[in-house]
Amino acid sequence: MTAALAPTTVLDAAVWQARRRAHEERVDGWLTPHLARRRRGEKHPVEDFLFTYYSHRPAQLRRWHPGAGVVLRDADPVDFGRDYRAGAAGVTLDTEGVRARRAESVAWIRTLLSATAGRAAQFGCFGMHEWAMVYRQTQAEVRHNAWPLRLSPEHTATVVEERGVRCSHFDAYRFFTAPARPLNVLTPTRESQHALEQPGCLHANMDLYKWAYKLSPLVPSELVADAFALAREIRTLDMRASPYDLAALGYPPVRVETPEGRAEYATAQRGFAERAAGLRARLLDALPE
Repeated sequence: MTAALAPTTVLDAAVWQARRRAHEERVDGWLTPHLARRRRGEKHPVEDFLFTYYSHRPAQLRRWHPGAGVVLRDADPVDFGRDYRAGAAGVTLDTEGVRARRAESVAWIRTLLSATAGRAAQFGCFGMHEWAMVYRQTQAEVRHNAWPLRLSPEHTATVVEERGVRCSHFDAYRFFTAPARPLNVLTPTRESQHALEQPGCLHANMDLYKWAYKLSPLVPSELVADAFALAREIRTLDMRASPYDLAALGYPPVRVETPEGRAEYATAQRGFAERAAGLRARLLDALPE
């Protein structure tokens, strides 16, 4: 790993404070409804997913970091955390120290992002991973059992068997039911993740949020929030195309069991892949070789 570069951007107090406020206000738009539901003991299968599946806590998402190579004038390092240092020009991240401490993790993430970016995107899965997660289960057994399935368990199983499952993402595959796993054309593992992950996968693109926050504070919080925003939209498609009936929550189904629904899904999937490519490139730009 190369040595950290000297800071190259200096922000006056008015500038960085405005950026911090804008980030907090943006994130509050996501956090406020989630925290209100949590206080009421309510669960939302779409809007709460990113807060329950991923390990980044709401307060961590809200906290602003400028990213590596940025000096903040008239700042106090105590306000930003243990990895910040005060210098003659202002406060800046101890980039070299953070990179050294996280060298193994940063290298793993960089290899995954680079490998994924270098592959051709595949758009033929049609969201069957969510169907494989309920395959051959009763309504009571499914993960989101507070919400009905659009089709009967028998019809749901028929769709899975007729369409097949082409999932390359380990963290989706590991939630498949036991009878569904042999139906997948691949057997993803954590060890094969670098070799299998591809840029058309909804879950790989949703996970850009995970890689962004795991790289924080090396990357600016605006990038983490951008990845969260994309993941939130992807989750919406993921559940609209799932076997669950979430129309009562305002999510009309994408009926991937039909040709029209599969076409709609693939079009949205391509759009997400294009947007994810930009985020993936921004993350890679923040990582030294």
